[in-house]
Amino acid sequence: MSLIHPTALIDPAAQLDSSVSVGPYTVIGPHVRIGAGTTVGAHCVIEGHTTIGRDNRIFQFNSLGAIPQDKKYAGEPCELVIGDRNTIREFCTFNIGSPGDKGVTRVGDDNWIMAYVHLAHDCTVGNKTIFANNSQLAGHVEVGDWVILGGFTVVHQFVRIGAHAMTAMCSLLFADLPPFVMCQGQPAQARSMNFEGLRRRGFSPERISAVKAMHKHLYRDDLTLEAAAARIEALTADRPEAAPDVAMMLDFLRGTSAQRGIVR
Repeated sequence: MSLIHPTALIDPAAQLDSSVSVGPYTVIGPHVRIGAGTTVGAHCVIEGHTTIGRDNRIFQFNSLGAIPQDKKYAGEPCELVIGDRNTIREFCTFNIGSPGDKGVTRVGDDNWIMAYVHLAHDCTVGNKTIFANNSQLAGHVEVGDWVILGGFTVVHQFVRIGAHAMTAMCSLLFADLPPFVMCQGQPAQARSMNFEGLRRRGFSPERISAVKAMHKHLYRDDLTLEAAAARIEALTADRPEAAPDVAMMLDFLRGTSAQRGIVR
């Protein structure tokens, strides 16, 4: 039995694995590639230079690979690349990249993306994230692994969100959100660290203790960002197990511009 519904319109140049299923009235363009085991629901439009990996579940009414909402775009062959085992619920819009940046909008593996999520051009999303309904990312946003965005979270262009961070519902981010931090508000303010999430992911007590110390230096010791980073760097002297977590935080802080800063 064919896995392609007879009402689907698939360009002959599109490359779909024989195990891909496509629902009724879906339209797939000539530069689309879809890997084994992926399912595409009804009434989707997948266009542009879009590559989708294995075992993704794409629900009905999605628009993937449309041109960026960027007035400078002039038809360049930019891309949307989606990894493996992602769930993409209804009414999401993922745009291709733009020539003014990397030219690629990229989604990693094992992400759970709920309805009405927008990924603008040149966004980069890591692995194992959760985006609740109506999360909205402007262009050039970077989201690390294990991030959770609460419903109706809105992220300003060029903002970075570090691994294991979390936003509450209706948060508005104008600044970078460091790894592990939980935030809330309009504009968002740091509330705590994502300790429960870290425990569920198997972080040891020593690593969680280091994250608590990082939170103290960043948010409770009234330090400049540079002074806080110096104290964070010293944490590995008596917490060697936390060295990768400290290194990730320091790398993130070094990449934060003075104009944008971090969520405080």
